[in-house]
Amino acid sequence: MLNSEITYLVGLLYNTNKNNLISQLKKVDNPLILHYFAANYNWNSGFDIPTVILGNEACDLGTGLLMFHYADGYRLLESSDEISSSSLEEWRDFLSKIYNKLLNLDFKSQDISFDPELTKIQWYKLKKNNPDLPDILISKSPGEVVDIPKL
Repeated sequence: MLNSEITYLVGLLYNTNKNNLISQLKKVDNPLILHYFAANYNWNSGFDIPTVILGNEACDLGTGLLMFHYADGYRLLESSDEISSSSLEEWRDFLSKIYNKLLNLDFKSQDISFDPELTKIQWYKLKKNNPDLPDILISKSPGEVVDIPKL
């Protein structure tokens, strides 16, 4: 990653003007920038920004999988009833959108790999409770493994 890209990414991450950030993220056409941003995003800040990333055409399948797991999608896989009854509407809506997009492989590229790094026990329990669970949600995605800078 070039120094100029790191500077740009840091500028995005620490942008305090939400509308400006959304506008900037909509224009990003580099899947790696979106991936690094999502990996460094403060997930306690809500789901407006991740929704913008998910809606960006440059969003890679690996980034989608990363966001699913960073948004605690594992809980959806464990118990979809718990999610559907959650009072956290924004979270519930985001998980639903990303879940469907992942299942439909609705991504332009699959160049960036993400590994949810589930233990064998977690993987086994999920498959035991739901034998039809698609592997795409719990396995390493196709693509190149990238080192995510901590910013």
